[in-house]
Amino acid sequence: MPRGTRKSDLPTKICATCGRPFTWRKKWRNVWDDVKYCSDRCRSERNKGGGT
Repeated sequence: MPRGTRKSDLPTKICATCGRPFTWRKKWRNVWDDVKYCSDRCRSERNKGGGT
């Protein structure tokens, strides 16, 4: 019997900044409901606000 879970079977979300899909990561297992961004770069871009 195979071990683990296939990446295609993991839950996914859409990044609030770039709009790209990203998959669940083990380090997010306790906070998955709160994760909104795919990376630190997207999180920091969202917080900057920009506004041109």
